[in-house]
Amino acid sequence: MSDTSKTKTRRANKKRKMGQKRKKELAKKGTTPAFPVHPAKS
Repeated sequence: MSDTSKTKTRRANKKRKMGQKRKKELAKKGTTPAFPVHPAKS
């Protein structure tokens, strides 16, 4: 196997994995925190 094909494979794998951890955490927690959209003026 050539160095070039090894590098390409490694980069492709890295690209595929990028953001997986973040996406899993978002899926668990939800994308945005709960907050009042229109807070009542007192």
